Amino acid sequence: MITAPDTLTIHQLLGRIVYFHALHIAPEQRTDAPPQPGPMCCNHQAAPGRRSAAEVLTDSAWNALVEVATALPAHHRPCPIASGTCCATCRITAAAAAVAGGWATTEHRAYRQGEPTAQLVTDCGTAAADRIGRVFAAQHHAACPALDSITTPPPQALPSADTLPLTGELLALWADPAATTRNPVASWLNHCTGLADVRRVLDSRRSTT
Repeated sequence: MITAPDTLTIHQLLGRIVYFHALHIAPEQRTDAPPQPGPMCCNHQAAPGRRSAAEVLTDSAWNALVEVATALPAHHRPCPIASGTCCATCRITAAAAAVAGGWATTEHRAYRQGEPTAQLVTDCGTAAADRIGRVFAAQHHAACPALDSITTPPPQALPSADTLPLTGELLALWADPAATTRNPVASWLNHCTGLADVRRVLDSRRSTT
């Protein structure tokens, strides 16, 4: 069960996503694929009855995650119906997958000057959907069968903070938000003003190893 202090932590982590997206990702991202819908959410399949987006997400800090995902149209795969009757947890998991997949793609291009593998993008998105989706579902008592159907990638398939720092940190923080409650995030990323700064740090570290 998510307690009140954890709720504050969750809001801080959501704010961190918005801040890093606006500062680091948005200036570098490309819209190089048309938006496409994803699968139907739970409430628009054969077994509706899950807590709806209108019920849970109205005036919620979680809308910030959806807004960031919407700004990544090449990666965001929302329910084709996309109304207030959608399953709220399905909406959050789709948004989480878009953010992690979009960040991984943008970071990989910025540091390595090339495209990431489709598997890396998928693994990052799947891990984020699982980790962030479960935090949301626990906080709002919004169980969702879509979470149970996620096949999580092994940890070694995911980028570390030494390879894709923003994406790696995102996945690590949401794996255990309670750890952030005990130890507020103090990261060298806080001192970077763009992905060019991040790349310089990575290049410097490689040159000294």
